[in-house]
Amino acid sequence: MRRTARVLNVKIPAGINDGQRIRLAGKGEPGQRGGAPGDLYVEIRIRPHDIFERDGDDLHTALPISFVTAALGGEVTVPTLDGESTMAIPEGTQCNKTFRMRGKGVKNLRTGDMGDLFVHIEIETPVNLSAKQKDLLRQFDESVKADGEKHNPRAQGFFDKMKSFFTQK
Repeated sequence: MRRTARVLNVKIPAGINDGQRIRLAGKGEPGQRGGAPGDLYVEIRIRPHDIFERDGDDLHTALPISFVTAALGGEVTVPTLDGESTMAIPEGTQCNKTFRMRGKGVKNLRTGDMGDLFVHIEIETPVNLSAKQKDLLRQFDESVKADGEKHNPRAQGFFDKMKSFFTQK
């Protein structure tokens, strides 16, 4: 028996999962005593992606947005498997807020239904600020503090929990 190398083209269906196998009938080793060749199984290994993390048919991605966009709201561009898409960010969006984009995930092999894309918001803190920008931020901070705690709902809840923790008997 003589071994030969050959190149086979394999069609990989959209939505295939890591570890699944594709069967190529009659492309395996030759059978014993001149029998028909067996089947070749190709096991799929999917490399991690730089932008998306897969969870079944759903995808997850982290999207950094500016402090201003989080506070005032606006539209942002979100990467998807089909290209870019726009998404509205509501005013007052907090860090770690997750938005769902229906049908922007991976196609299910069996049903053909599309999974969802979950966009996890990360608010970027500005760096390398000029003296003028720092001064404007200090002025902004003073104006927010002058209005009381109504602008910081998460911080207020945290301090209320802390106060009740220390006043329990």
